[in-house]
Amino acid sequence: MSKGKILVVDDDRLVLATLSYGLTQAGFEVIDADNGDDAILLAREHRPELALLDIRMEGLTGFDVAAYLREFLQTPFMFLSAFTDEATVAKVKELGAVAYLVKPLDIAQIVPAVEAAFARSAAPAPAAAVSAPPSELPSLEVTALAVGVLMHRYSLPRDEALARLMSLASADGHSLPEQARRIVDAVELLARPGQKP
Repeated sequence: MSKGKILVVDDDRLVLATLSYGLTQAGFEVIDADNGDDAILLAREHRPELALLDIRMEGLTGFDVAAYLREFLQTPFMFLSAFTDEATVAKVKELGAVAYLVKPLDIAQIVPAVEAAFARSAAPAPAAAVSAPPSELPSLEVTALAVGVLMHRYSLPRDEALARLMSLASADGHSLPEQARRIVDAVELLARPGQKP
């Protein structure tokens, strides 16, 4: 029995094949596409429960696909990208991704994130969360974004980045979600026009 239906989109065919195979082996039903146009067509036809999107692709980007999925199909999505610059992180937050995974990652790191996203989407959402603006991300999503920022900034693996975030939170006397939000807010501030030196 399938754990759920996931749309995987990446213009690198080797990455796409690796992700598709690994997620299929993990028990998911996988629909894959190597470009944004096909991704939208397949999403409309198959109605996946989750999408895993590369960000930078020729033609429609992962951001374009995500916006479509959110507006027209209400399909949750997560990003897998090698890019963690401030503007990218701000856009991920704005679109309301359930997770932001930073390449390179192996399938053993991706499967738990996908399983967590499915578990969260299966849980009933509180009424307030349904109408919350994309900028008001739940704690788990903000924490995932902050971990991605630290992974990129300090070239750390995911577990070490999470440990650093926890250490920062402890040192500053904040909860983990509060510390994560402070980091993401700082990145967003730097991404605003006129904020860079």
